Amino acid sequence: MSRMRMTVIGTGYLGATHAACMAELGHEVLGIDVDQAKIDALKDGKVPFYEPGLPEVLERNIESGRLGFTTDYEEAAAFANVHFIGVGTPQQRGSYAADTTYVEAAIDSLVPHLEGQHLILGKSTVPVGTARALQERADAVAAQAGKGARVEIAWNPEFLREGYAVKDTIEPDRIVLGTREENSRAEEIVREIYATPLSHDTPFIVTDLQTAELVKVSANAFLATKISFINAVSEVCEIVGADVTQLADAIGHDDRIGRKFLGAGLGFGGGCLPKDIRAFMARAGEVGADQALTFLREVDAINMRRRQRVIDLSREVLGSLIGRRITVLGAAFKPNSDDVRDSPALAVAGQLNLAGAAVRVYDPQGMDNARKVFPTLDYASSLDDALTDAELVILATEWDEFKQLDPEHAGELVAKKTLIDARNVLPVDAWKAAGWELHALGRSL
Repeated sequence: MSRMRMTVIGTGYLGATHAACMAELGHEVLGIDVDQAKIDALKDGKVPFYEPGLPEVLERNIESGRLGFTTDYEEAAAFANVHFIGVGTPQQRGSYAADTTYVEAAIDSLVPHLEGQHLILGKSTVPVGTARALQERADAVAAQAGKGARVEIAWNPEFLREGYAVKDTIEPDRIVLGTREENSRAEEIVREIYATPLSHDTPFIVTDLQTAELVKVSANAFLATKISFINAVSEVCEIVGADVTQLADAIGHDDRIGRKFLGAGLGFGGGCLPKDIRAFMARAGEVGADQALTFLREVDAINMRRRQRVIDLSREVLGSLIGRRITVLGAAFKPNSDDVRDSPALAVAGQLNLAGAAVRVYDPQGMDNARKVFPTLDYASSLDDALTDAELVILATEWDEFKQLDPEHAGELVAKKTLIDARNVLPVDAWKAAGWELHALGRSL
């Protein structure tokens, strides 16, 4: 494999992971960010978020000299002719649409310094049509700079799963590249960048820009729909006395359906699925496909109803929420992450607190981020501390530490052996045998 030079613009979750993993694949990489504190931390080998395996990759490649970080776009322009954009595209305030300000700022900051021929590869999740608009923007900025730079914009969407991001970058399940022109140099360069995974028969799909932009949001919309489907069915199961977990097992044996993402419970959250399905709906309306994705509104609504159902179930179990001691196990939106963005667990904790309950929260990694969002909640110092004197325990994020909790030991700590398994992950028989009153979404226990 030939060693290449490249920059990665944006050193948040996506950018920092991509930069470190590209260096791990043997390339020389320079990460760029406007946040000096973030750059200083990364230079010291400190990852500003929790992602298993990433600190080791970061430190190893900084020490090898293959990975560096800067805030200087002029340095970045001189460093390489290949540049990845990995900045955020958050939901616009007061709208479902994605905010592409940071992506545009990356073009405006980098292109004036470029000379010669450059390839800019977008990794950020953007509304369809963004890449084409960015090409026009880059051409205009380059012309204004007057250095004769020729810039090609191509799109190479990311498919990272939080908690598995290192593996997903180094051993991706597919690589997608969208280009504007048939004689594009992008395919040759990208094949060189990903030579290692491609040597292991990773599927490589080359398409137009618009298709590449749609792949990630379409995948996330499909996954969100599958999760909300089983949660809609769980609402019926609760009413008629059926068991949604057995139902999911049964339909999951059909290989057209599959069992993955049929875990009924508290629903999805995080920085991608909710934001992406809303942005997808908004963009569909903008391009004139108003009716095409209206079903995603119900997907979103079903997901949000699951949170309210846990609040309602807590009230049913306790009679009243006012002054009742409730422990919520989980703050991150999923296990193996410290990300609390749009976290169902934290949303439930916050709503219970607003309803008058005395809520105590514990999460193995998400506590610091949770405190920033809900500083008024009580945060436990340990799992045992969280359970002590609780009248109701809610398992809201399926960390292994919670799934493997000893019901006998937990029973000695709580005031009442009452638990809502909002993720349907606990061994019911073992908990019942230990004297616990168990409740769950979509099943009668």
